[in-house]
Amino acid sequence: MPLLEIKDLHVSVETEQGTKPILNGVDLTIREGETHAIMGPNGSGKSTLAYTIAGHPKYHVESGSVTLDGEDLLEMTVDARARAGLFLAMQYPVEIPGVTVTNFLRTAKTAVDGQAPAIRGWIKDVKTSMANLRMDTSFADRNVNEGFSGGEKKRHEILQLELLKPRFAILDETDSGLDVDALRVVADGVNRAKEATNLGVLLITHYTRILRYINPDFVHVIVDGRIAEEGGPELADRLEDEGYDRFLTAAKVN
Repeated sequence: MPLLEIKDLHVSVETEQGTKPILNGVDLTIREGETHAIMGPNGSGKSTLAYTIAGHPKYHVESGSVTLDGEDLLEMTVDARARAGLFLAMQYPVEIPGVTVTNFLRTAKTAVDGQAPAIRGWIKDVKTSMANLRMDTSFADRNVNEGFSGGEKKRHEILQLELLKPRFAILDETDSGLDVDALRVVADGVNRAKEATNLGVLLITHYTRILRYINPDFVHVIVDGRIAEEGGPELADRLEDEGYDRFLTAAKVN
C-alpha cells in the first residue's frame, strides 16, 4: 500500500478577483522510505500542494483524493492529520510568544502520541537532537522562534521532525535562507530521521543544492498546477542547467 497517494487533485483559492484554480489534477504516489522532490517555478502550485495536504483552510479541494496509509486525509481535521503521522516543516515558521521550546515540544509529542513521554528519556532525546543540530541548549528556554534567525528556525523545524517521529514529512523549501553549513546540518537531520523511522518525504525546493545532501528517489516538475515531468535525480540536474523555460512555453501553448 502506498504511504501517501494523491489522485487527480484540484484545488482553488478565493481571491479578490474570485475563485482561482491552483492545482489542476495532481497525481502522486509516495511509498514508505521514499524521498520525492517537487520542483517548479514560482506560482506553480508547490506550496499549495503542501498546505492542502496539511489541511490549511485557505485552500479548497474541488475534487480528487489524498490518502495516508489508506485513510482519507481530506476528511481529517488538522490535528487528526498530525496524529495520523503527517508533519509539515513550513517555509516561514511562525513565532509563538509565551511558549518555550521545551514546553512546545513536549506538548506536541504528547498530543501526537496520546501520552506524555517519560521525562528522563525525553530530556536525553531532546539534548541529543539539539546537539546534532548544533543548537545551543539555551534555545530550550526561549519562546518558539521568537528572535530566531532564519537558520535557527529551520533547525527547530528539523528538531521537531526528529523528536515527533512522523510517518510522512513535507518539507516546504526548508533550504531557503540557509548558508552552506546550516544546509548540511539540516539535511543531516532529515537523513537521521529517515534512517530512524523510514518515513516518506515530500521535499519542495527551487534549487538542487539540498538534493546533494538529501538524495531524492524521484523528482517531479510542477507547472501550472500539474505534474509536467517526472524522473530520477538526473532531472534535477537538467533543471539546474536549463531552467523551466521549456515547461513554461509548453504551458502557454496548451
